[in-house]
Amino acid sequence: VEGEDIKKVLIGIDMETPELLLAKELGYDCVVSHHPKADSCVVDFAKVMDVQIDRMVKAGVPINKAQKALRGKQASIDLGRHASNYDKVSSAARLMNLPYLNIHIPADFITEEIVQTRLDKAFENKPKTTLKDIIEELNSWEYYQGKVAQPVIRVGSDNDYAGKIEVLMAGGTNGGVDVYKSYFEAGVGTIVAMHVPEDVQKAVIEQNIGNIIIAPHMPSDSIGLLEI
Repeated sequence: VEGEDIKKVLIGIDMETPELLLAKELGYDCVVSHHPKADSCVVDFAKVMDVQIDRMVKAGVPINKAQKALRGKQASIDLGRHASNYDKVSSAARLMNLPYLNIHIPADFITEEIVQTRLDKAFENKPKTTLKDIIEELNSWEYYQGKVAQPVIRVGSDNDYAGKIEVLMAGGTNGGVDVYKSYFEAGVGTIVAMHVPEDVQKAVIEQNIGNIIIAPHMPSDSIGLLEI
């Protein structure tokens, strides 16, 4: 929802109709949601996931394999999003005459870069880094200190070697079983992500190559938003 002469903006992770009402009550004249909640941002969400192909190639996955690995999850996302009530929140914003937008991928790219850079620096020239070492490093950062949700190992154990660490936080949503398997087959040892669905966790355990660490979703999303 477009607007002008904007001076006071309310920004949050999930901004829907209740948050729009709160913004109006508190005198804000624009609302920014991190997660997409309306219009083409919802309906075309699967298309955004194409950015994962470049990320996979960067990690050593052949481009043809990366594209095919992602297709299944994209198709599933498209089925759900195409049938969604995509106009719900934007309609509320229009009725309140309140400018409304989302900033998703740019913020996630910032988060991914910050977390990857800091982990690379922390474990440079330390080939026997363990998952416990990564958890302790994440827990020392201001982003995760004192938060209810803490960094956690979802696949692997404390003393497992991390190997090559890849931070995956900017692909629209989780790429699915085939994407994770492709990373590990390409030589990645540990994926650090914001969240992992149960089917992916189960498949990676069965694959028995790599590890998954979760740097919790809400604190991680906040990193990029705060930078913006």
